[in-house]
Amino acid sequence: MNKQIVLDIETTGMNNNKKYYLNHKIIEICAIEIRKRKITNNIFHTYINPCRKIDYYAYKIHKIKDSFLKNKPIFKKISKKLIKFIKNSDLIIHNSKFDINFIEYEFKLINKKIKINKICNIIDTLKIARKMFPGKKNDLNSLCKRYKIDISNRKYHSAIIDTKLLANLYLFITRKQTNIKIKNTINLNFNKKLKKKKIIKYKIKKKEIKKHIKYLKYIKKKYKKCIWIKKKKK
Repeated sequence: MNKQIVLDIETTGMNNNKKYYLNHKIIEICAIEIRKRKITNNIFHTYINPCRKIDYYAYKIHKIKDSFLKNKPIFKKISKKLIKFIKNSDLIIHNSKFDINFIEYEFKLINKKIKINKICNIIDTLKIARKMFPGKKNDLNSLCKRYKIDISNRKYHSAIIDTKLLANLYLFITRKQTNIKIKNTINLNFNKKLKKKKIIKYKIKKKEIKKHIKYLKYIKKKYKKCIWIKKKKK
């Protein structure tokens, strides 16, 4: 999937049980497109009238008032545009279970059986962060501070602000490449005329590692004097 969409929501609150989304609604949703590892201006953003009151503790987090949402569209009105925007994409969410359960619950309320993992490839940045930083805080604020991403505008939770921060964070945590050098005392470019030492460098993306490793193993087997050196992080 070439299209990558970063998504975040705000809600009226949540319950303290397994069905934390039950009887609660989405009040803000934002999705931003990433193309070729660049954040684009292609944005889907809307506030939603939940047709119910916002819980006090949720209001303290995002500061969105009931009165502000009174004239906003209901979820049914924006549902088709949302699906069209995220369909056939890598859907990037921080703590994806929370957002996806809320979105699927909203579709259920308008009698539409939508399974997000059937129309999108879900990428959970919280799971990625936990593998990278086990035992550390991996909430959005902590991760942004770790990567020196400016969070001065994030005084309250906001789907549009948080989505922009998450888009930048995702690009940071997925930018690593494997750098491999092969050093040999004989000619590795198969040019018989050259007798000088040659260094071959490979910048390998995660998806391409297996393909390159097969080639490197072939070189190592063919030339026993090869020395493998992993480039150290700066």
